[in-house]
Amino acid sequence: MPETMTTYEHVQLDDNGVPIIVGTNMKVVELVMAQLAHGWSPEELHFQHPYLSLGQIHSALAYYWDHKADLDADIERRRQYAEEERSKGGPSPLASKLREQGLLG
Repeated sequence: MPETMTTYEHVQLDDNGVPIIVGTNMKVVELVMAQLAHGWSPEELHFQHPYLSLGQIHSALAYYWDHKADLDADIERRRQYAEEERSKGGPSPLASKLREQGLLG
């Protein structure tokens, strides 16, 4: 499937239909996850990702709000995958050592 432009000037769908920010390899969902995790404003997102213009950021956020259900499902899928992988890994050796030293609860 060839890349398809959207009505969002700075968002395009890649070969797999995943929305990315034009001119970058950043997925819209990754920018949104950073915003949700840290509570960042568009200006703070720009500070944290200076290679993105405010136009790109606002366009990506507009795309998110217009496709919220699909992107929220993707975020939840990623969260579940991370949790499954984390549980497979067992306890962290560093965390265990810090607990032994009373430095971690």
